[in-house]
Amino acid sequence: MIIIHVMGGLGNQLYQYAMYEKLKSIGRTVKLDTHAYTALDEDDKEWRKLELEWLDGLSYEVCTREERTAFLDNSMNPFCRIRRKLFGRKSRTVREEKMYMPEIYEMEDVYLYGYWACEKYYEDIIPILQRKIRFPKSQDVRNQQCMEQMQSEESVSIHIRRTDYLSVADGARYMGICTDDYYKAAIAHMRSHLNNPSFYIFSDDLDYVKVHYTDEDMHIVDWNTGKNSMYDMQLMSMCKHNICANSTFSIWGARLNQNPDKLMIRPLRHDNYETIPVEQMKEYWKQWILMDSEGKLV
Repeated sequence: MIIIHVMGGLGNQLYQYAMYEKLKSIGRTVKLDTHAYTALDEDDKEWRKLELEWLDGLSYEVCTREERTAFLDNSMNPFCRIRRKLFGRKSRTVREEKMYMPEIYEMEDVYLYGYWACEKYYEDIIPILQRKIRFPKSQDVRNQQCMEQMQSEESVSIHIRRTDYLSVADGARYMGICTDDYYKAAIAHMRSHLNNPSFYIFSDDLDYVKVHYTDEDMHIVDWNTGKNSMYDMQLMSMCKHNICANSTFSIWGARLNQNPDKLMIRPLRHDNYETIPVEQMKEYWKQWILMDSEGKLV
């Protein structure tokens, strides 16, 4: 059996679910560990909710507490104490150490801890993911109206994430990637390749985008908040093309977009600590248009 640790918000949870589907597709017995969302110990507990539960009929198998404990090297667990006595200390946890780790396909009886965010893992099962990941019907009529409008034109989503990124180490990790130059160049690219595009802006900083995105062909989506924020991902997926932030949320919005002719732009780097060579990024993200912080295509 393989157990996958689930953590983070909706975008990250979807990556861990996608790894579950990938491993199932190659014949592995696999379960998700959602313990972090119900843990009583504050050191283990996720501050977010298990948003996979909010999706419409998403099916996956969750490991039991006993299965989880058997995989983790817990000194208080009698099973682990006996195993260490007989075989020595051997961790069964495999941690994500690089963007793409195909060696996990060959592993058995391991506990996977990571985000598993590389497109290359899933490029062959994206139609399966698009079919299985569904949103419940929104009770807000504005979402249905917006989806209908998006489908009637050359709609382009733009995701701008600022507020929480500014609070992470004063923005050192995530800011300076999706710059004004990045967005200007991405918008210009869409305008040069599409006939009369219409842009839909999604952001956690509405005051900022209302000042900076005022063209007549730009529409700010500002009504989905709290638990209903997941409908922003659905709306992104209903646009015909996508400009993403360095955010798993908008990457999934683009990935769930089923337009066969879609243009998807993403930043070259997800964070400022990545050191992956450009050619390797292009191999890992084949269907995407990669753009650097200066607005240059790579």
